[in-house]
Amino acid sequence: MKWMTRIARVLLGLVFLASGIGGFVTHFAFPPDLPANLRAFVQGLAASSYFMPFLKGTEIVCGLLLLTGAFVPLALVVLAPIIINIFLTHLFLEPHGLPIACVLGALEIYLSFFASPYKEIVGQIFRCPMRESRLARAKSI
Repeated sequence: MKWMTRIARVLLGLVFLASGIGGFVTHFAFPPDLPANLRAFVQGLAASSYFMPFLKGTEIVCGLLLLTGAFVPLALVVLAPIIINIFLTHLFLEPHGLPIACVLGALEIYLSFFASPYKEIVGQIFRCPMRESRLARAKSI
């Protein structure tokens, strides 16, 4: 199973590293044939002037973390909202890219919740200490 985890980590890292670098190389230009609603969405993001460099920089850093194997749980947590946005963008604005979004989501879910080196760490985020303390008190009664 270690090889499957490594392949998933490297694939996800390559996708985000390439996407981040591609954004800077093209100066955040978008294809001219985007549907009108998607064009309006990405133009709104780009109009802020800080968001696209921030997003692409984050993708590069997280891609490198995944490729090197350093701070992988942190990279997975940071990439989660980005992947959700990619999925929702393709679900509602451009269904043509939905298969790729599903693959990214599947890789993220596998690495975060099923890959043994990372699932314990990421799983800590979903702990509820208040619930755990109530359960402990109930058992002691």
